[in-house]
Amino acid sequence: MSNVIRKLVDTVTGETSRAGHPDSDMQAVLNQLASLNGRAIEHLDVTAARTQPSPADAVAALLRKQGKDTSPSALVPGVKSVDRQIDTASGPLSIRVYTPDGDGPFPVVVYFHGGGWVIADKNTYDGGARSLSKTAHAVVISVDYRRSPEAKFPAAWDDAFAAYRWAAANASSLEGDAAQLALAGESAGGTLAIATAMAARDHGATLPLAILAVYPVGQTGNMQTASYVECADAKPLNKAMIAWFVDKLVTGPADKSDPRLDLVNADLANLPPVIIINAEIDPLRTDGEMLETALKAADVEVTRKVYDGVTHEFFGMGAAVGKAKDAEEYAGKHLKKYFK
Repeated sequence: MSNVIRKLVDTVTGETSRAGHPDSDMQAVLNQLASLNGRAIEHLDVTAARTQPSPADAVAALLRKQGKDTSPSALVPGVKSVDRQIDTASGPLSIRVYTPDGDGPFPVVVYFHGGGWVIADKNTYDGGARSLSKTAHAVVISVDYRRSPEAKFPAAWDDAFAAYRWAAANASSLEGDAAQLALAGESAGGTLAIATAMAARDHGATLPLAILAVYPVGQTGNMQTASYVECADAKPLNKAMIAWFVDKLVTGPADKSDPRLDLVNADLANLPPVIIINAEIDPLRTDGEMLETALKAADVEVTRKVYDGVTHEFFGMGAAVGKAKDAEEYAGKHLKKYFK
């Protein structure tokens, strides 16, 4: 891939202003989430934290109240899915393969869910992955990587790279085209997507054509950024929750400086184009800005958009939140630009 990279394609400014209020449809989801009576994750042990209602649960409950069909085929028509296991050096991994209607071979997107590397799984993040299969018209492989604290850093990163290499080797068996690979992820999964591209670069593996990082964690050493301060008590993700996740993830302070986790200070040169999506009401918004700056400094093509009036986890809520639907379409459109 050429190192002559276009600079900034699309950006939204205003990082120094305070976060605004949720849009009415976003607020409806937050209200529904509150009604599910979940407890604050940062005050729970890991087992209890994994049983708390998620924003995806709130969306489903809200849609049911509105009399809507919440089956996956109704929420995102035109995409089928199947679960299976793949073998890696660290053991079997569960994946979900989404395939759009039509005739393949399709581009292949390897996708990593969020959840702070501690909670959540491919079921929690079904909406984002399924929508991406439709909007990018691609096979999407959603990976259940190992979680902390049972498997601490860098286990999830090792699994992510192993899954990416498996996808490259087995794309044709999934109606996919191994010459059209991309990486994607939300939150903690966005970090994994970028780090996996770094691993592909450093190990001589096939580079993806593009990376989609939706509100990625860019670093864990500074929790006094503008958005950490502005959104310290935001819902559904707040500053204390992120500190809780990081505590469960790392084996010690030195891990926070590892380039696989400290992306904004990593060697980002020679990566493929990166698409960053951020939410205004999110402690990680400034991480997206910092990552954009670092990528530009490394001469990597970067496209970034901040959606006002929405919170962390809005991506994948397209059935209930208008700007989520917009973001899903935006992500698919931009990935399509890099597919042949």
